Amino acid sequence: MREGRIAGVDEVGRGPLAGPVLACAVVLREIPEGLADSKRLAAARREALVPLIRRSGWVALGAASVREIDRTDILRASLLAMRRAVLRLPLRPARVLVDGRHAPDLDLPVECVVGGDATVPEIAAASIVAKVVRDRLMVRLGARHPAYGFAGHAGYPTAAHREALRRFGPCPHHRRSFAPVRAVLEERCGGGGQ
Repeated sequence: MREGRIAGVDEVGRGPLAGPVLACAVVLREIPEGLADSKRLAAARREALVPLIRRSGWVALGAASVREIDRTDILRASLLAMRRAVLRLPLRPARVLVDGRHAPDLDLPVECVVGGDATVPEIAAASIVAKVVRDRLMVRLGARHPAYGFAGHAGYPTAAHREALRRFGPCPHHRRSFAPVRAVLEERCGGGGQ
């Protein structure tokens, strides 16, 4: 067991125009080889690391839905997803290290670590699992809503996604509080929005 039972927490999906924000909390017994910031790893490498991470410790996921994002805001929804992930761990960590500048509300010692996904193994592991799970989810949503190309861009505001949004309007998984989606809704509703 790594000293101190540290939970690393990271989220993915703050920037997309569609889909939930997803967080992962990881407590490692041992550090699997090859951990790094998920953004620096090829998709195949991330996929290969997920089972290693799961075997090396405890993993829990938390999400905030599109509805929750639209009802509050993306920061609050991200913190809610992080809180849910930590609370779903099968053991209580001694402390929680969160990637970034904002901490979820927990009755545990929490420390924010800017760039933690590149320096803290538990956060790197959490970033990898969160990215893989959310990407898989967006592939499934893409199969249900093929016009938007979610499998290719995971809901991020690429030129192709923006064009599909203008052409077809938003689907139920689009974040209506995000400016590009809201603008399409207002245009389609003659300025009334939703």
